[in-house]
Amino acid sequence: MPVSPMPIDLSSRKPWALALVLALFLAGCGAAEEEAAAPRADVKASHHAELPPLPKPRPKLVEPVAGQVQSDAPAEPATTGAAAPEQDAPKPTGPASGALEGADAPSAINGGTKNATALDNGVALPPLEAPTAVLKIIEAGNAIARTPYKWGGGHGRFVDTGYDCSGSVSFALYAAGLIAGPSDSSGLMHWGKPGRGKWVTVFSNPGHVYMEVAGIRFDTSGARATGSRWQNALRGGAGGFVARHPPGL
Repeated sequence: MPVSPMPIDLSSRKPWALALVLALFLAGCGAAEEEAAAPRADVKASHHAELPPLPKPRPKLVEPVAGQVQSDAPAEPATTGAAAPEQDAPKPTGPASGALEGADAPSAINGGTKNATALDNGVALPPLEAPTAVLKIIEAGNAIARTPYKWGGGHGRFVDTGYDCSGSVSFALYAAGLIAGPSDSSGLMHWGKPGRGKWVTVFSNPGHVYMEVAGIRFDTSGARATGSRWQNALRGGAGGFVARHPPGL
């Protein structure tokens, strides 16, 4: 049968014994609380890593300077020392621009700014200030300048194997839009306006026709000597020719 614990008569004990019993009791309660509060072995406590503080911004006030372009790229370090020596080059002897006179004036070979030049290869070099119509006449004349003389050539069609005097002149005028189609020498006596022109003059009579363009001659008769319809020597309309010119030229 169970034995009932004997009651402890604390009153009969000494005070120091009572204090010892009370201390042991409190110690046992503290240990139990520590065991209850201890974390489980299989559960890991999470810890948040502390990040270092961000650097404080240090704004810099930059005042723009007129004439300078701001760039995000870092400036290149300034170089020290003397500047690189200039390469040897001819020094200018006069102004870069300005009016030129005499031998220094621009020229197209020997013709200058208003006169064309018949070259040795049989083509004509237009002057620097020639109007567009004059340039087209010279260009068309160059295309047939060394083709053979062919009586009636250039009248049935402009693209031909040879050209006579009036066919040659008509071909060049037509290229510049100054004539509607081929015309013979008699018809050219009444073409355009009477008299000499500033850039173009057609000299015509019932038997022959030639023209002067920017100071040179376009003439099938001269081709016998030079091999080209272009010649620098002029005839001036001598021999009963009628002078006509296109309006404005």
